[in-house]
Amino acid sequence: MKILRIIKKEVLPLNGQQQIILLLIITSVFQFVLFYTPVLADQAVKQAQSNSQEVVVSQPIIKNVQPQQLTNKFIGPKISDKVQILSSQKIVIKVQTKAKVKIKKKKTVTKVLRTSTHIITAYNSEVDQTDNTPCTTANGFNVCRHNREDTIAVNFLKFGTKVKIPELFGNRIFIVRDRMNKRNSNRVDVWMKTRSQALKFGRRIAKIQVVQVIN
Repeated sequence: MKILRIIKKEVLPLNGQQQIILLLIITSVFQFVLFYTPVLADQAVKQAQSNSQEVVVSQPIIKNVQPQQLTNKFIGPKISDKVQILSSQKIVIKVQTKAKVKIKKKKTVTKVLRTSTHIITAYNSEVDQTDNTPCTTANGFNVCRHNREDTIAVNFLKFGTKVKIPELFGNRIFIVRDRMNKRNSNRVDVWMKTRSQALKFGRRIAKIQVVQVIN
């Protein structure tokens, strides 16, 4: 109304009828601004929301993406070279989780002290082949608990002597831990896990090497 008075006095000197008409025009303008503008704004917001619906892309967005092109949120333990995007916003990443580590065994170096030829046989931890304590050798070693075929029974070598039989067992190192019957003074008896193995091995003649382990 203050604006109306200013217009009346300073801008447009109007008569009574003109003043009433001007008042109606100004009132109509204010009514439109105050009441219709919020409605239009609300309609505009709804229209914007309806236009911002998710758009589904039927075709793949990216193909053959390199690992270094992915954002940080896709970085995993180890990304393979091939990444395929099968559909929009769906990424399939092949991750290699297991790493194969090859451990090289240190090769044992030995020195041959002497060589001789003997009859080689095999035996098992059975009472009929040994005594009433078949798992325990003459020097108190438990071959059943050890469960490795690296024990031999020999009468002509000291306990703990290391022996190779290259013709029959390659580079395997045997240790003298047991004794045989006194009548078998020149024989080497190899301990094996099963009777079938010992029977299959039978009786053979081969050279043995008394060795010293260098490393």
